[in-house]
Amino acid sequence: MKRFCVALGVVVITAMSTGCGPRQASVRTSPTAAEATIHFTNNLNQAVNVYVVQGGTETFVRQVGANTTENLPVRGIALGSQVLLRAVTVDGKSQFDTQNPVALTSTYTWRVP
Repeated sequence: MKRFCVALGVVVITAMSTGCGPRQASVRTSPTAAEATIHFTNNLNQAVNVYVVQGGTETFVRQVGANTTENLPVRGIALGSQVLLRAVTVDGKSQFDTQNPVALTSTYTWRVP
């Protein structure tokens, strides 16, 4: 009986250690969605806040300093989407919009004024 208990214990311990051991894991990265970028030039003497307007919803992109050119990544809006671009001076006195909707491309060039 003692041998049976010892043998049963060995079987149980072996089964438990096998179940708790390291496993093969498959690690993959998710595909990255292509991202639109606005190559933006601010020719004004003060900073502006840049927005993308889609379906009436205004999304803040970034603040761009006076007399500066920056590449602004546009996250959350698919390439090819029709949007308006808006730049508002930090004092809120001037606003610059694209006259017509534009299609966001991988790099869209826009400058104000």
